[in-house]
Amino acid sequence: MNQPLAFVHPSAKIAENVIIEPFAYIEKNVEIGEGTWIGPHTTILEGAKIGKNCKIFPGAVVAAIPQDLKFKGEKTTAEIGDNTMIRECVTISRGTLAKGRTIIGSNCLIMAYCHVAHDCVVGNNVILVNGATLAGEVVVDDYAILSANTLVHQFCHIGAHTMFAGNSLVGKDVPPYIRAARNPLAYSGVNSIGLRRRGFTNEMINNIQDVYRVLYNKGLNVTQALEYIENELPATKERDEIVLFLRNSNRGIIRGTGEKE
Repeated sequence: MNQPLAFVHPSAKIAENVIIEPFAYIEKNVEIGEGTWIGPHTTILEGAKIGKNCKIFPGAVVAAIPQDLKFKGEKTTAEIGDNTMIRECVTISRGTLAKGRTIIGSNCLIMAYCHVAHDCVVGNNVILVNGATLAGEVVVDDYAILSANTLVHQFCHIGAHTMFAGNSLVGKDVPPYIRAARNPLAYSGVNSIGLRRRGFTNEMINNIQDVYRVLYNKGLNVTQALEYIENELPATKERDEIVLFLRNSNRGIIRGTGEKE
């Protein structure tokens, strides 16, 4: 770790086998776990907590103060799990009083020029492709893939195993297991290819498709669809996760293809 051309604050907690490249800047109240690589010209600011075996590439800024005019300097954090890769020029803000911390999980890939704003919660195995941007307090569940230049409105919830087309504008919640595309953003089918890659069986995928046929193709509103799904479709883990997501949606969900606002 002894890199004379990097600045590491004496109080930063750095594991012994962390590699810090020249011209990296690491402030006080920072924690970095074993095996992590901090690339040249990276900036790790106060409040960063970085897990094991992460890679942070040049130009990335972790734990900058929020881009929120309500922020008054409170002590908050930006936390990154294990085995996550942060590519060039990514910016990750720390939390505000709203939640106190911004979280990115383990085994994530955050590609170049992405932005994760204050108080976001990003799950495990998530991919944000180049230029994807999360506004404040967005929640992204496990295994979601946000393609290039996807823009997500504040407070939106993105479900697990979702897949977005490039340049998507996300203004409402996106339920789990689906593909989302078009403008305005709409349901574009179940993410069957991604699900198969992760070990979902044909039966499991068919059950998920049955749920979304009711939700998007039977001409029912969400309340009616939920009643039908719970009364008429077999109970499965995936069905119940979709139902829970719909019941907890604060912003409402994206529409089906061809539906009017």
